[in-house]
Amino acid sequence: MQVCAAPPFAADHALSCDARWRPHDLLRLHRLPLFDGEPAWVRESFERAPYAVVRRALATDGFVAIGVRGAERSQRYGTWVHLDDIETAVPPEALAQRSPLAERNALPAFAALAALQRDTAGALAGFVWGPTGSAGFELATQAPTVTFSSDLDLLIRAPEKLSHDTAIQLLNPLQAIAQRAGIRVDAQLETPAGGVALAEWAADKARVMARHARGPQLVTDPWAPAHGNA
Repeated sequence: MQVCAAPPFAADHALSCDARWRPHDLLRLHRLPLFDGEPAWVRESFERAPYAVVRRALATDGFVAIGVRGAERSQRYGTWVHLDDIETAVPPEALAQRSPLAERNALPAFAALAALQRDTAGALAGFVWGPTGSAGFELATQAPTVTFSSDLDLLIRAPEKLSHDTAIQLLNPLQAIAQRAGIRVDAQLETPAGGVALAEWAADKARVMARHARGPQLVTDPWAPAHGNA
């Protein structure tokens, strides 16, 4: 997040994450509390689409960390919302087979997603996955968010250990689709240690960056029992 509000609770009480909402879930909200010093664009953006994304940050009981996105790539605002303000939640996998409005189909990110949707026997067939980022936001809200240069961001649920060979078999067709669309397809594995870039795990590095609610950490095995949930 480019900007973040002060938490509406004592910092030393931020010890957990509510398991009902996971990173990248999109939350439709009844209201968004007003915080001192928030950017001017936040209210306008929320009125346009009353949604926020669950972000990786700790909270105290009764709260969940969220991010609000604006019209510009640089407009990201991190804050917290009370559970009573949540109306519905849309996980990425609920958007995996959703299509944009017809006039938006030709945008490269949506063209790449459509290619994945048509490939029912492809590399992603055995996984739970879905679009995140601008594509996921637009599919959930119908608010125009994707641009011609937008990447396609994907989340792949990976609760069980993925071999490096399997990661390569996942990565190669995604890169081929990205090349045809002329954009990047950025896939993230959701592991017990947090979010890990598919490309990093496929590269067989000694350690990879896992994005966790307690902060990013370098790990050798994102599925090792010692790691907590993201």
